[in-house]
Amino acid sequence: MQEVTTIFSNVLLASWGVLLESAPFVLLGFFIAGLLKAFLPENFVANHLGGNRTGSIIKASLFGIPIPLCSCGVLPAAAGLKKQGAGKGAIASFLISTPETGVDSIAVSYALLDPLMTVFRPLVAFFMAIATGIAVSFSGKQHDNEDVAPADNMSAQATCASPCCCSHIKKKKMTVEDKLKNGMNFAFGDLLKDVGLWLFIGILLSGLISVFVSPEMVSRYLSNEYLSMAFMLVLSVPLYVCATASTPVVAALALKGISPGAALVFLLVGPATNAASLPVIFRLLGRKATVIYLLVIVVISMLAGVFINALYGYLGYDISNWVNKGVHEEGGIVSMAASVVLVLLVLKSFFTHKHVC
Repeated sequence: MQEVTTIFSNVLLASWGVLLESAPFVLLGFFIAGLLKAFLPENFVANHLGGNRTGSIIKASLFGIPIPLCSCGVLPAAAGLKKQGAGKGAIASFLISTPETGVDSIAVSYALLDPLMTVFRPLVAFFMAIATGIAVSFSGKQHDNEDVAPADNMSAQATCASPCCCSHIKKKKMTVEDKLKNGMNFAFGDLLKDVGLWLFIGILLSGLISVFVSPEMVSRYLSNEYLSMAFMLVLSVPLYVCATASTPVVAALALKGISPGAALVFLLVGPATNAASLPVIFRLLGRKATVIYLLVIVVISMLAGVFINALYGYLGYDISNWVNKGVHEEGGIVSMAASVVLVLLVLKSFFTHKHVC
């Protein structure tokens, strides 16, 4: 019994340590997301994504970067874009870029990983979104609906499943103060509710990995960089994990010796292909386009994994020891306060039913 208590306390302590490191950056990321929600025009994205032109696909990747939506929240937004005439390629690009390059996931990457991965992760995701969009755009005619749900029905179902199904309500002109309040309510309400639970699950998993996975285990079973990337690929495809929540899991594995290439595969594939989103993506894009969507993501993530391992090696880093353990230190008063605030905000979001439009 005492041994179980000791293990439980060790897991909690390890998880608390990850929370201390990440909480200030998570709060910063959500604050920026709130600003974007407040001041980015609602029709700004939809007005630029019509058709299957390469320009609209690139725009979809660019616009997806600042949009504050998680892996699940991006689905109704994509369905809404489909209803407004966005092409399959632009939709596919938007589905990848938006959750993969959010400011919250970038902030957590900086907190838990290293500067090179923090830059390389969204950069690869951006180009992967463009490549996938272009490939999907060649999958068939834009209006070929043989295996795609009707746009009106699909968007109605998806957007009304969103916590923000209020497009029919006539809105009054908002002041800057109103917009700011609206954005912060969204960021620390609906968005935090979507991401917060999964973030805490990821932090708890990182604690379990810290306690139960040893460097020797990683060295024995995942020392081969290609085998480790394949393992992370198989693990990430069915697993529901948003971009923010995947980061502490990868950070814990990195500290045990997993390569940056394997880490990048998990960070790229998980948020874009999780089991919860695939049925909706199938209905949005169709059978053939969905297969192409998955294949391009898998191929590019594996190639990016090989490239980043070579890049770390070229720069003189040991790919089994690329996250500096010295960076992960006990947090001070700011980190502790941020951790408490984050926990309280997540709990509050689950007891608040008001949604921001």
